[in-house]
Amino acid sequence: MKQVDVVLGLQWGDEGKGKIVDVLSEKYPVVARFQGGPNAGHSIQFGNTSFVLHSVPSGVFREGTVNIIGNGVVFDPIIFREECTQLESLGVPVRERIVISKKAHLILPTHRTIDAASEASKGKSKIGSTLKGIGPTYMDKTGRNGLRIGDILSFDFPSRFEALKNKHIAYLKQFNFQYDPEANQEQWMEAIEYVKTFPIVDGEYYINSLIAEGKTVLAEGAQGSMLDVDFGSYPFVTSSTTTCSGACLGLGVAPSSIGNVFGIFKAYCTRVGSGPFPTELFDETGEKLRQAGHEFGATTGRPRRTGWLDIPALRYAVMLNGVTGLIMMKADVMDDFDTIKVAVGYNVGSEETDRVPYDTYAEVTPIYKEFKGWKKPLSGIRDEKELPTEFKDYIAFIEKSVGVPVKIISLGPDRDQTIVR
Repeated sequence: MKQVDVVLGLQWGDEGKGKIVDVLSEKYPVVARFQGGPNAGHSIQFGNTSFVLHSVPSGVFREGTVNIIGNGVVFDPIIFREECTQLESLGVPVRERIVISKKAHLILPTHRTIDAASEASKGKSKIGSTLKGIGPTYMDKTGRNGLRIGDILSFDFPSRFEALKNKHIAYLKQFNFQYDPEANQEQWMEAIEYVKTFPIVDGEYYINSLIAEGKTVLAEGAQGSMLDVDFGSYPFVTSSTTTCSGACLGLGVAPSSIGNVFGIFKAYCTRVGSGPFPTELFDETGEKLRQAGHEFGATTGRPRRTGWLDIPALRYAVMLNGVTGLIMMKADVMDDFDTIKVAVGYNVGSEETDRVPYDTYAEVTPIYKEFKGWKKPLSGIRDEKELPTEFKDYIAFIEKSVGVPVKIISLGPDRDQTIVR
């Protein structure tokens, strides 16, 4: 029986995964984060309450839901403690709802220092890191130097911590970068003691025992498919597997247990940081999208780059993930546009293609198809029958282009601004 459904982003992140996981989690007793770290910000709004989750799975607001931080996640104890303290102030019983895998890797204060030093050294070649220490932590993981959550329970954890910190200090000598090697260490160690008050489990055994009991799992991805370390716009990518296969790697579940794959995309495109963005708009239309969509990073506050929907990239992400149902976000942002464009292919040099090019640095010019705007407010609509014809035509074209139905339409940040088709 396929009991693990996956929800993930199909673009460059910021698609609105937090709201959708919160909406879907009503049907799932288990929600699990499988990769990424506190560089991801999942925004949730209901009623007059809004909250940005960085480490905690987005099902934490649902009573009776188990929220697993999986082994594929990299974990900053300081950020986790801050987040949980805020949740507790809202009345959320975090220790009853959150469990942490022993095999999740720890972000040390010096990981953040390495991140900042490395990014500063790149000059104009910056990748747009959030400077949260994510990349250096994954480097230690694959380099077999990392510390994991389970290590904090060992009697010699302080000496293990010092050994890794000293490795980082030696590594940092190659950079002309000023820093305090003791910065945040005391606060970090205090946060480690806080983490010890949560259930720390053998994540792979824990989640598979829940599956054996017949419980269904919603696996929650962070970032987006076009930032995948293998299949994204390398090197302008994150350091983990953001595609569906990352759910198996980051939780310890078998590929045969994966059922539905919900792919989330915005009705237009955004990107934060450096890297290719074929449909990016540098004019007043791009600024109109940014302002109407409040396109500023949930984690960093940085203005997001904006552009039209990119069908070749969307089709590519659908293929990689085996998406069974699409979820469209933020179409209401384009309510006031006379004309809406969609990229249906690219000119790469002298060649025309509908495939995402290998060369990240290639000069890509999008080939557009134009649609008439719907010119009607969508955010108040709750019945699919009331959607304007022009908007239905836009959806139908996307479905035909990528071969997957749009199952859910989100028309605002609130839980109830959602149409399930």
